Amino acid sequence: MQKLIEGIRQFQSSYVPSHKALIEELSKGQHPRVLFIGCSDSRVSPEIITQSEIGDLFIIRNAGNIIPPFEATNGGEGATIEYAIEALGIKQVIVCGHSQCGAMKGLLQIGELEDKMPLVYEWLRYADATRKLVADNYGHLDKKERLDALVAENVLTQIDNLRTYPAIRSKMYQGNLSIHGWIYKIETGEVLTYDADTHAFTPPHSKLPQDGVYGAAYVGPPTHLPGAQRLSREQAERIYRGSARV
Repeated sequence: MQKLIEGIRQFQSSYVPSHKALIEELSKGQHPRVLFIGCSDSRVSPEIITQSEIGDLFIIRNAGNIIPPFEATNGGEGATIEYAIEALGIKQVIVCGHSQCGAMKGLLQIGELEDKMPLVYEWLRYADATRKLVADNYGHLDKKERLDALVAENVLTQIDNLRTYPAIRSKMYQGNLSIHGWIYKIETGEVLTYDADTHAFTPPHSKLPQDGVYGAAYVGPPTHLPGAQRLSREQAERIYRGSARV
């Protein structure tokens, strides 16, 4: 707690005076450009990863970066999505998974959670489509590689869930909203983005369009693929491939 209090003092004595214009602007209202849906994991910080300023991101964080389908629950995720799209007019949504995800590890052994952590068990049921897909299609991989596949597939599953929301479907139909799938690799600080053309997660393009949206035309070297040193190229690529195009 002492560290947090010291951080508050430093924020007030250093950051606030040097960002007076921004603080004054934010006091009049918020205008975030991106809805960022990520995991609650303490190692994943959206603002630091993207080097964003206060007010740039509207954020949803929970265990496993999960978005329940529309009307599946009346939780805060749905209300936050609706507010972000309808009230704030956000046009970019990022669903970001990450390596070594504890929620995805739990999904691999979902049966063991029912008695020990019943709330976690019920929450992870919203990722059951991910679990079954990986179980049915990635059985040839070892445990570490299955976890990598689960992380990647879950990003795509949650994007599918996100598309069930009326506000999302309407804006996408109008061409006024785009959704991006990311994976943050804790081990290296690298961010991979989903590329619908190659149907894979790859490093983002080195040049960004004027609207600031990541492209993904650049296909990384084999070292970006898990198990690339001992798996065939086809097997390694499967780990970061989605089951359905985004």
